[in-house]
Amino acid sequence: MRIDLHTHSTASDGTDSPTDLMRGAAAAGLDVIALTDHDTVAGHAEAVAALPAGLTLVPGCELSCRYRGIGLHLLAYLFDPGEPALARERELLRDDRIPRARAIVGRLAELGAPVEWERVVELAGPGGTIGRPHIATAMVEAGVVPDVASAFTPEWIADGGRAHVDKHELDAVTAVRLVRAAGGVTVFAHPMAVKRGRVLPESAVAELAGAGLDGIEADHMDHDAAARRRVRELAADLGLLVTGSSDYHGSRKTCVLGEHTTDPAVYAEIAARASGAAPITG
Repeated sequence: MRIDLHTHSTASDGTDSPTDLMRGAAAAGLDVIALTDHDTVAGHAEAVAALPAGLTLVPGCELSCRYRGIGLHLLAYLFDPGEPALARERELLRDDRIPRARAIVGRLAELGAPVEWERVVELAGPGGTIGRPHIATAMVEAGVVPDVASAFTPEWIADGGRAHVDKHELDAVTAVRLVRAAGGVTVFAHPMAVKRGRVLPESAVAELAGAGLDGIEADHMDHDAAARRRVRELAADLGLLVTGSSDYHGSRKTCVLGEHTTDPAVYAEIAARASGAAPITG
């Protein structure tokens, strides 16, 4: 059984539509796929409608969070999407993305980088959740940087970079509690991805576990072997589930669907703990 619990579609910053993502998951030999777009569940209905026979969809999202000044991403699975408190926070997170992106494009212009706001909107697509990956792609097209990764540096739009603009982020401990109250399950995404910026100290992971965090992502393209070992050790110490995922974004990243997967027993435990929604099989 092959299970990938971290993917993105055009509903946020992926390049595959939810329909194409479901078809791609089946073609890649996956049995279970989670759709975890950033701060939105907008792609879920299309994904359900496009589910190939035998493929199981785990509805979820990836929440933008902060813990004492450090940004992090929290994967939320199988929560009730209509639960008011969590729905309100997702709306706040999404609403902040457009003014933030506009401000980043403005700073790029001040730095002499010819990125057009209209092109960023086109790249996000109708109804898409605009994010820095869309700006990075526009920077590549404009010849500012050679590739998307080069945009996410201190020179440009990385956290703390010359064109960086802060965004609204949900307090991580609050997020864990909100997801749990909505019947969902939480997993800390790529916790030791040092190339993304500052990482949480292990004491903070322990605090999140105390608040109800269910798991932690170990097998991820941004974790080397030593990081994966340490995540597993930390999970064992704190009683957390361990997941593995591709963090697939289509052509925007080099990873492929199913590049890293989650143990079936862990997936079964995630599904058993959830009460807000259930996996859907085509």
